[in-house]
Amino acid sequence: MRCTRPLATLIAATSLLAVAAPAGALKIELPPESTSLRAGAGSDLAVRQCVTCHSADYVAIQPPGKPLAFWKAEVEKMKKVYGAPIPDDQIDPIAQYLTREYGDGK
Repeated sequence: MRCTRPLATLIAATSLLAVAAPAGALKIELPPESTSLRAGAGSDLAVRQCVTCHSADYVAIQPPGKPLAFWKAEVEKMKKVYGAPIPDDQIDPIAQYLTREYGDGK
């Protein structure tokens, strides 16, 4: 019988938290963009597919000079791991753009 008292306390505390929670929508303010993707062939595609989910800063802080294989793996990771809605036929063009503008350029 002693075990029911802690359970009753937990239920009461949880109920109080639910009542105390604000009913309005949560407002999140993001900091202003501090950069944009570099202009170049394919930048429009990268903006549509990449900056939808994260800032251009995320691209800019990646290690410099990486080859196409690195950038392709990054784009594929965004699709497979994080669920980015990137069509399969856009993975290579985006990776090529990122390689030209942020990688080894090859």
